[in-house]
This record gives sequence, C-alpha cells and structure tokens, in this order.
Amino acid sequence: MNLFIIGDVHGCFHTFSKMLKRWDPATDHLIQVGDLVDRGACIPETVELARQLNEQYPESTTFLMGNHEDALLHHFSPQGPYPGWLNWGGRSTTEQYKLQPKLLAQHLPWLEQRPLLWQNDHVLVSHAGLADIPLAVAMDRDSSDGILWRRGPLQRLPQLQVVGHTPMEDGEPIHDPDSHTMYIDTGAVFGRNLTGLRLSPVGDVLDIITLPVNPDDLLDKARFTHISPR
Repeated sequence: MNLFIIGDVHGCFHTFSKMLKRWDPATDHLIQVGDLVDRGACIPETVELARQLNEQYPESTTFLMGNHEDALLHHFSPQGPYPGWLNWGGRSTTEQYKLQPKLLAQHLPWLEQRPLLWQNDHVLVSHAGLADIPLAVAMDRDSSDGILWRRGPLQRLPQLQVVGHTPMEDGEPIHDPDSHTMYIDTGAVFGRNLTGLRLSPVGDVLDIITLPVNPDDLLDKARFTHISPR
C-alpha cells in the first residue's frame, strides 16, 4: 500500500476531516505523526475521529504518539497534574474535556497505546525524528533530544524520515537533503496549513496536499460541536 502521512493536527477537526477525504483506505496506509491534541478548538472531536478510524481500519491506520499526547497522559496519570503543560497547550484540552468526561475516559487508554514510530525498509515516520545520538536516548520519551522532542538536525538513515513537531514558518513542507527528512508540520493551528504526504511503499513522493486551516478550528473563532462515541 501507499502511505498517506498527515502532519500535526492539534484539534483542527474540520481541516483534518477535509484532509481525510483525500485518503483512500483501499490503497493507502494512513499514518498521523502525533499531536492530535492541544491548542485547537475541537480536541475531543479530533481524537474521537482518529480513534474511530483506528477501530474501523486497524490494519491500515497508525496514529503515533506526539509530545502533546505524552504530556496529556502525564497530566491525567497518578503522577499528575502537569502544570507546565497547561501553559503550552494543555489548558484548551482540559477545558474541552471537562465538557465531555466520558470521551476523556475512552481516549486516555487509546492514547496510551500510541506507538512512537512506524517504519518499513524505506520510510520511518515519527513525531520529532531520530537524531545521531545513542538509540536509548533517541527513544526516550522524556529526552529533549528524543523522538518526541528533538529540534535540530536529524540522523541520515537508510530510510526517508518523515516528521512533524517543528512548525514550518511559511506553512509549506520541506525536505532536508542532509538528513533525507520530510518535515510536514505546517502550522495548521497557527493559522497556516495542514499537510498530507502520499508516498509509495519505497518512499517516492506521489502527492503533497496542503489545506488552509478552517477558521472554525481556531480557538478565537470556534464553534464547538460535539459528537457521540460509537
């Protein structure tokens, strides 16, 4: 199957839904790079849509762990709360889930199961990427240079790396030839674009889709609608 990889969504439910219309479950394995939550207007709805798709298409959808999901899980765990997270995106998430506590109860165990990466022989997808550091550090969820947090140069692997996490200022995805990495966080929640990248199984770029964010996905223009879980 081809790979259809979507960048950081951050509660931009309407834009995410529109992007999913470009995904063909019959021919594409859907991968989302993490950061479904925080900052946007429709966070529970976004997670529920992803959860339902994962339930409906378990063999052809992969939703990865992002640093914002990891922080949310910390906040709601026995080790929580996580006050710092509230200041960099968590406040909008907690306020929205207060209105839908049953969804939060469903979403926490699903989010906890999100993998750190997806890979085949030609493509490796993760939230922030693998740097040229010891593997144990690179895979440490808490490390500032790890797979959920890395900012800066990545390791050149035999595979093409595809990552989100670092928003592209001009709202367009870029390819870094030095590390052979595609950066596809194009800042939807900051009023820019959501990117979908379609690759062949061997990593050839077949299509790049950039959708302007729907204003209803931004907190200052939000019109909250709630969906019931199946």
